[in-house]
Amino acid sequence: MGGFFLGRQPILDRNHNLVAFELLFRQEETEEAAHVTDDLSASANVIVNAYGKFGIHNVLGQQRGFINADPDLIMSDIITLLPSRHIVLEVKESASITQEFMQRCKELKQKGYQFALDNIVAINNNVELLLPLVSVVKVDILALSQNELTKLVTELNRWPVLLLALKVENREQEAHCRQLGFQMFQGYYFAKPEVMSVKRAEPGKASLLKLLSLTTRDDSNNDDYDNENNIDEIEKEFKHLPGLSYNLLRMVNSGNDNIPQKINSIKQAIKLMGLKQLQKWIQLLLYTSNQAEDHTLNTVTQTAVTRGKLMELIATIERPHDKNYQERAYLIGMLSLLDELLGIEMHKIVDKLGISDDMSRALMTRHGRLGQALKLIEAKEKGETSSIQTLVSELGFLSMNEFSNIETQAMGWINRMGETIN
Repeated sequence: MGGFFLGRQPILDRNHNLVAFELLFRQEETEEAAHVTDDLSASANVIVNAYGKFGIHNVLGQQRGFINADPDLIMSDIITLLPSRHIVLEVKESASITQEFMQRCKELKQKGYQFALDNIVAINNNVELLLPLVSVVKVDILALSQNELTKLVTELNRWPVLLLALKVENREQEAHCRQLGFQMFQGYYFAKPEVMSVKRAEPGKASLLKLLSLTTRDDSNNDDYDNENNIDEIEKEFKHLPGLSYNLLRMVNSGNDNIPQKINSIKQAIKLMGLKQLQKWIQLLLYTSNQAEDHTLNTVTQTAVTRGKLMELIATIERPHDKNYQERAYLIGMLSLLDELLGIEMHKIVDKLGISDDMSRALMTRHGRLGQALKLIEAKEKGETSSIQTLVSELGFLSMNEFSNIETQAMGWINRMGETIN
């Protein structure tokens, strides 16, 4: 299993305080720079990794993130996946500056998005068109002599923008830029890009295409997901994709700082995200997916999904009319192997997901009724007969015969699910 990678380079103020990061496309953990052949694909990967794989709060903390935004990204609906409070969109003066592009930038600015003009070395017609839209101008100081830089700064001071010195490599360059009035600094003199990594657990394109078709049905064309049947089908598809379900929860938490309630189920996360946002996210995942078309479930994923179904069936016996409890049980089972699947410690997973307290206890310590049920399933996986009998007895509502029956039901469900993937 490979990994997902994301580069970030600090942006500092005049007092060397951290004020932002530039988020960078990376394909390997040791890369200092990436060879980008498709700007949209690179930006899409940055967005997917920052929000879904790592969690935007882990990547940025309380700072903003500068993300390269080529015209295709600006014009696409994907851009609205990014909450405006988190990011600054970097545009280049070399981009194709059309009337439609300018109008789109103005609309995004009205919605609270901030723009930065990237890699500026001179003022030309395109730069003059873009300057009224941007808050920050990033000047490539390595490409300019001291006299050229002084002249450019004088010209830029006609606009109410913050100046960022880009590619600062030594103390002398920083001192000169400070004298010229630059407010922000970025470059190898302060820090090289740090490459963050996490293990790869990527859904196949077939599953993503199925989800996309479900979210674009005509009879569910609303953000409130009023069509419960369609929600159930979407939830069912998520239920055999533990990694994707985890990323869904992370996306919901990244985009909603003030969620009024704990997330108890995949269905609840789908509703909180909304149809349009879910569509855009799946489209983005399809665009960034480079996984081979392998429709088989790997061992860890299959075990996680099996645990989820067993937990749901046990919860159904305990509380046959409590659908919410059954959904929480399923989610616990499926999340229980994410530390192994993603290479992230379980306490970090639990901290970022905003799940209910009984779910957290079950995953962290195996305490509570749901935790006991999970312990029972783990004992069965290990073939610990005496522990199985003890745990069944402690649960008090489940017989050995019933446990055997739900195992058969769960395996049948897994087999049917595998058939629908192919």
